[in-house]
Amino acid sequence: MSELARRIWWLPVAAVAVAAPLSLTGFWLQTGLFVMAAVIGAIGLTLLVGVAGQLSLAHAFFVATGAYGYAFLAGTGDDRVAGAGWPPPLAAVGAVALAALAGALFSPIAGRLRGIYLGLASLGLVFLGQHVLRNATGLTGGFNGRDAAPFEAFGFSFTATDPDLVVFGVPYGPLERLWYLGLLFVLVAGWYAVNLLRGRPGRALAGLRDSETAAAVLGVDVRRYRAAAFTVSSAYAGLAGVLLALSFGRIVPDSFGFGMSVDFLAMVVIGGSGSVPGAAAGAVLVTALPLILGRYSDAVPFLAQPGARYRCGRGRPAALRRRGRRGAAVRPRWPGRPRPPAAPRPCTASHPCTAFHPCTDSRSCTDSRPFAASRHRGAAP
Repeated sequence: MSELARRIWWLPVAAVAVAAPLSLTGFWLQTGLFVMAAVIGAIGLTLLVGVAGQLSLAHAFFVATGAYGYAFLAGTGDDRVAGAGWPPPLAAVGAVALAALAGALFSPIAGRLRGIYLGLASLGLVFLGQHVLRNATGLTGGFNGRDAAPFEAFGFSFTATDPDLVVFGVPYGPLERLWYLGLLFVLVAGWYAVNLLRGRPGRALAGLRDSETAAAVLGVDVRRYRAAAFTVSSAYAGLAGVLLALSFGRIVPDSFGFGMSVDFLAMVVIGGSGSVPGAAAGAVLVTALPLILGRYSDAVPFLAQPGARYRCGRGRPAALRRRGRRGAAVRPRWPGRPRPPAAPRPCTASHPCTAFHPCTDSRSCTDSRPFAASRHRGAAP
């Protein structure tokens, strides 16, 4: 595909992205913001893993550095947490620089380790970060986290409704405004990554991935480029953390655990190592798919969340009910099992079945014997 064809193909995608806030609801806007943050982080990790050939499991640590760095630098502080009170744009730049600095400090280790050994060494940063986030309460707020300051630039707020803004009859609230800020971050991140790969640094990193000996013979400073790749990837993670902090509004330590690092690694692997568009596609799949399935799980059979539609005294979800001749819902009866007594007994906290099947509505159990509700799975509520 020629360069002109690629640019023409991206035009409708850009038009849809710009016009999306005019028709999308809050759920889809919030999901889109999470996807944008994941795209930025995935692009940074693919530069490190896919292009430079270095395994890292510390991406969640650098995302947390960017998120909490912005919350501290832009926050004004109170009796519970401290804040520097910087202007939000300057605080965002400072948070990205702070994440890059953390990556640069770890780069000497990255320059000497390879493969699984580098992955295990980087994994220690995640657990170290979790310990710091939970115990440095004056900076992070501890387990309860801290609020992220609204983003304002030139008197315009991206995370508030002041001043009022109406576009084609649609009032633009915080999500709609933040959408365009996220698009700007994604465009800058993608543009820088593409130009980096096309230039001399990208060819040097690709040479390191294929053969460090051959790259060194050609004059590539192996340790320098390996350290630079880790630093650039950390800066991308910091930018993703800033956007996540603005999207959540409040950040807590549990959001930046080992699972986030695994998710980012899955995005890179699914999209194809070394591919910027592939990393973006993997980020969309890994981030958006669980949110969409969780949103519409009740409407799709066999996708209901565990325990979401279970009733006390029945071990089968409502989606597995069979229909009678006249369309009435009928509970399946297991062969050879006796019918439960007709007189219902209200399910209370002292009833044995509540320890395993807690009731969440006004329905009742049908047998007073211990654990009878679990034996009579065909009992009518």
